[in-house]
Amino acid sequence: MRDFPACAALWSDPQVTRYIGGRPFTQEETWARLLRYIGHWQALAYGFWLVEEKATGEFAGELGFADFRREIEPPLSDPEAGWAFLPRFQGRGYATEALRAAQDWGDAYLPGSRTVCLIHPDNAPSFRVAEKCGFRECRRVTYREHPAALLAREK
Repeated sequence: MRDFPACAALWSDPQVTRYIGGRPFTQEETWARLLRYIGHWQALAYGFWLVEEKATGEFAGELGFADFRREIEPPLSDPEAGWAFLPRFQGRGYATEALRAAQDWGDAYLPGSRTVCLIHPDNAPSFRVAEKCGFRECRRVTYREHPAALLAREK
């Protein structure tokens, strides 16, 4: 619960949400997101982590795996990787480093043989992170009336 103010700052930043929902999240929406993360750990034994800068301990963003039960066809059946970082921590390699560490954990503990991620087609920085971490695009989809690329990574 002590992480809520940092999460609220992250999700209220229009640069962060530009390709994730298209608008800043309200405090109420961020609270629901945080509770959903907690629920993932309780129900599925995996979820999201807070990411801190090693040198300062400052909140940098969040990253992890989820089963969002997205209304998408065909349905996603593999754990979905996701990440979001405050603008001042973007472009510094933190997302790639954190995702690689999460994948090491996931390769040992996640169900199934692959993970997936959804990325807005215009989000070039997230595509670079995903590709550096072994994700490859497998198809284009529509989610909530917006285009998205589905990428997959085999363990």
